[in-house]
Amino acid sequence: MSHYKPYPAYKDSGVEWLGMVPEHWDVRKLKWLASLQSGDFITSETIEEEGAYPVYGGNGLRGYCTAFTHEGAYSLVGRQGALCGNINYADGKFWASEHAVVVSPYVPTAVRWLGELLRAMNLGQYSISSAQPGLAVERIIDLFLPVPPESERQIIAVYVSRETAHIDALIEKKTRFIELLREKRQALIINAVTKGLDPNVKMKASGVEWLGEVPEHWNVLQLRHTARLESGHTPSRSKPEYWVDCTVPWFTLADVWQVRSGEQKYVSETSEKVSQLGLDNSSARLLPAGSVFLSRTASVGFPGIMAVDMATSQDFAVWTCTSELFNEYLYYVLLAMKPDFDRLMMGSTHKTIYMPDIEAIRLARPPVDEQRGIVSALSGQLGRFKIVIDKTERSIELLKEHRSALITAAVTGQIDLREAV
Repeated sequence: MSHYKPYPAYKDSGVEWLGMVPEHWDVRKLKWLASLQSGDFITSETIEEEGAYPVYGGNGLRGYCTAFTHEGAYSLVGRQGALCGNINYADGKFWASEHAVVVSPYVPTAVRWLGELLRAMNLGQYSISSAQPGLAVERIIDLFLPVPPESERQIIAVYVSRETAHIDALIEKKTRFIELLREKRQALIINAVTKGLDPNVKMKASGVEWLGEVPEHWNVLQLRHTARLESGHTPSRSKPEYWVDCTVPWFTLADVWQVRSGEQKYVSETSEKVSQLGLDNSSARLLPAGSVFLSRTASVGFPGIMAVDMATSQDFAVWTCTSELFNEYLYYVLLAMKPDFDRLMMGSTHKTIYMPDIEAIRLARPPVDEQRGIVSALSGQLGRFKIVIDKTERSIELLKEHRSALITAAVTGQIDLREAV
């Protein structure tokens, strides 16, 4: 932001977090600028997808209901959990839930300026609970804020809205680009494990919906006929002796984050371990390195390969491949089946793919040398996708950092915008 000029003169604000402010600005408590009110409790049963009045919580729009508690233009501050200090805006008739603090400026035109100032202040740092952060109105109303003349507030609000809109549009464009890359990546995987690498090969009907036509020389069979299928287990938590001297890696849903992106094949680290005694007294078993697993409960449809011997919880199906099936090829087959796994999920609270459906999985198996060739080709192509995706994600992070820095500089007087609008 080197092209922005500072104000001609500054003074000490007397506020530690704020430091110096433009000489002609005031420093006032939040309660002198706006009234703050906690939102009202509303049950999830009363929230609808469509309705008369929007319901706002800590993360913005949550749905609609048939009543409203507020009317006008307001800033909304998230007050609980990870959304503590999050800023949103509401205009018109709406309901504010208990997860939001409604901020009503005494000068109605100051809504946007004050909201962006509160965003820059990182109100989450004033939460009153470490376990579940919560923002208390009585704690923040006495905070001191930098206050420019009203004419400058409007200039700052207009400028910040305009510039952040440009940044947000670019972020949205880059985010969509990543989505398209991931769609193309998925299509590439599906094509490789159902059609192979030779575009001129003779094809046959597979009889399996997700496979479609496959090369004529490929075998179509149930996965369990070419790999040993097992499921994990959890040793009894009521037996403390099963949970001491734990040395065996134990893969659970807490570890699925490692394979969610579909870019990490092998895993060796687990957040928890079990003891050999626990394994010996449960249905869990130590499975050999190279086994391929698939999450089948809650976080459904994410595959990976064990880099070391490990056990799993019951939330996973695990295959140990025969000599006719290359484990990395099976990994890509399971990645390709993600849309099919979404269709197989059952349950209202915790989605699950039940073992009979796991046992019925069918795949097209090329000769092993061809499997290895497909894996090699995919690894190279997907590596290039990863480079582009990583670079784009990093550029989005930089844009968000620039957005935050611009807002902070504008609302705290680090830059003079009086000639920028």
